Amino acid sequence: MTRLPLVAPPVAPSTVIAHTTAPAVHTAASGGGTTLLLGVLSGAFLAALITASINIWLARRKSHEEERNRLRAAFAEAFATYSAYKELPYAIRRRRADQPAEERIRLSETLREIQSRLAYHQAWTLLESPTVGAAYQNLVDRLRATAGLAMNQAWTAPPLDNDAGMNIPPSVIDLRPLREHETAYLNAVAAHLKDLKPWWSA
Repeated sequence: MTRLPLVAPPVAPSTVIAHTTAPAVHTAASGGGTTLLLGVLSGAFLAALITASINIWLARRKSHEEERNRLRAAFAEAFATYSAYKELPYAIRRRRADQPAEERIRLSETLREIQSRLAYHQAWTLLESPTVGAAYQNLVDRLRATAGLAMNQAWTAPPLDNDAGMNIPPSVIDLRPLREHETAYLNAVAAHLKDLKPWWSA
């Protein structure tokens, strides 16, 4: 008797469909969750990056502003010291007549202190900016020549002993030639501060 070959029983179509489609559905669902998770993570990372960039920008802006304010104050102090020296001829003219020895000591100490501060500002401005330093050096040189001469003349003049003499006209003390050098210094300071201003703060 002839033996028939063994053949696997046919599989029902519904069974094949069930086994072949189920993994596909699972994969699609898994892929969607992964995409959503990556989107959330990417959004969080982008937000953190933007926040960090803004904080860095704000910190740099604050640092630049603080530095410019510090320099502005220092340049103004240098000019204030110059102005204090400039006032000395008037102070000498208006010294007290009843205490000549005390007034000589007082005004001499004031001059010494101002001279010391001028030397400091000359060195500082030159180190900070050669252009500003040169303008300040020229201003101080002109100051000593003009106001220095006026101080010498004030010491040789008698002290004031009346109220009317407190009004000192330019014919007695004329410091107007200093104005152009003051303008040159202030323009040099303005240009230096402008160069330090970052482009994004304009």
